Amino acid sequence: MIRHITLTLLLTALVFLPLSAMATGQDRAVKNVFIILSSDSPQTQGMAMVLANTLVDEGATVDVLLCDAAGDMALAQGDGGPKLAPRDVTPGKLLGALMDKGASVSVCALYLPNSDYTEADLAEGVSVAKPPEMTALMRDPEVRVFTF
Repeated sequence: MIRHITLTLLLTALVFLPLSAMATGQDRAVKNVFIILSSDSPQTQGMAMVLANTLVDEGATVDVLLCDAAGDMALAQGDGGPKLAPRDVTPGKLLGALMDKGASVSVCALYLPNSDYTEADLAEGVSVAKPPEMTALMRDPEVRVFTF
């Protein structure tokens, strides 16, 4: 009888332990992402936006900080860069799609003072980053930071 109970408990543990481990792994999935993009390369900008859009589609919250030449993507009157194959879409259009999905987008605090643009030149919904808010994202253990 004791052997039967022990065997039953062991088999139950073998069935449910992997399931609980899988649930724990799912709970640890990245939910908050902070992307810092400063590259002037259209392909790098495009890939960063493709990945960011995919992350949002998978349920992540995404914040984007555009610095240096990448800040040009946030201009209201820009062309968004060259069209990229295979979908003939610009990095700027991918950024717009990301914002439509609820992502937060900011330009670096140094972008406007070191360019010919003002805050009025930014696309609707794009803000100027506040360093304390950006460092809070970078330090948050619940946020994964990616740089491009």
